[in-house]
Amino acid sequence: MPGNLSPHTISRLWLPRPALASCVRAVMARDTRGARLDDAQRFDHMPTSPLCGLFWQLEGSTELLPRGSPASTAVPREPMPGRVVFGGPVTVPMLYWHPGPTYGLMLALTADAVHRLTGLEVAEWVDRRADAHACLPADWRPLLDAVLHAPDDEARVACIEDFLEPRWQAVRPALPLHAHRYLDWAQSLATHAALSGPGKSLRQMERRVKRWAGLPMRALLGMGRAERAFFEGMANAAQRGAPNWAELADATGYADQSHLCREVRRVTGFSPEELYRRIQEDESFWSYRLWQ
Repeated sequence: MPGNLSPHTISRLWLPRPALASCVRAVMARDTRGARLDDAQRFDHMPTSPLCGLFWQLEGSTELLPRGSPASTAVPREPMPGRVVFGGPVTVPMLYWHPGPTYGLMLALTADAVHRLTGLEVAEWVDRRADAHACLPADWRPLLDAVLHAPDDEARVACIEDFLEPRWQAVRPALPLHAHRYLDWAQSLATHAALSGPGKSLRQMERRVKRWAGLPMRALLGMGRAERAFFEGMANAAQRGAPNWAELADATGYADQSHLCREVRRVTGFSPEELYRRIQEDESFWSYRLWQ
């Protein structure tokens, strides 16, 4: 395997059934129980995200490093607050550590869907996480436990989708939201906010967006543009080798290459060149590779 990749880790991605496309972004699983990893390979690098998440620790454990910390085992770490954890949108790149073999499943949900399904004020959950049993409504607890005890990942994903589909159909907005990409979702959310309730001013629309999504519209559009650059850059790299950053900046709406570089570093913690290299070579960037 190239670089610092292990051939024995398992990372899987499930996209939602059509009825949940505006609610669920994806389900991801990570299993390192069959791999012998060194310390550097036990980190997980995660970018900023406007999504909310539910994480199930099926085996092993996960620890969180302080914001801005280097990937070093010498840095003090904080244990996750439970076997099932809920977290809101994140505005800084996150770094996790697994002290041993680990097996976990993560459900990524759009923030407005979380608000509609649970009543939580997502703005209060930005950069926060807690034991899901303590913070989600009581009628979610059977799902939290069922996923922990399901026999395999396929059963876990089916359990999640079967739980969410009738609830989402009951509360989803009349105007469909396209959640396949952050930018589409943010623009659809803005349209729905503009058409909802009394008051049509820009300020009132932005207040609704922030209440539903937890983040201001400008931040959502910035993350969406960065994600678009990531996908287009990876697609171009698959065809032509390393991306041309100046061309990519122009194609994805950045003022220039420097603007692209600043935004990529803000969202991921790395320059475009370093991020591209690490995705190809570094085990701890497994979540980025799932989306290539």
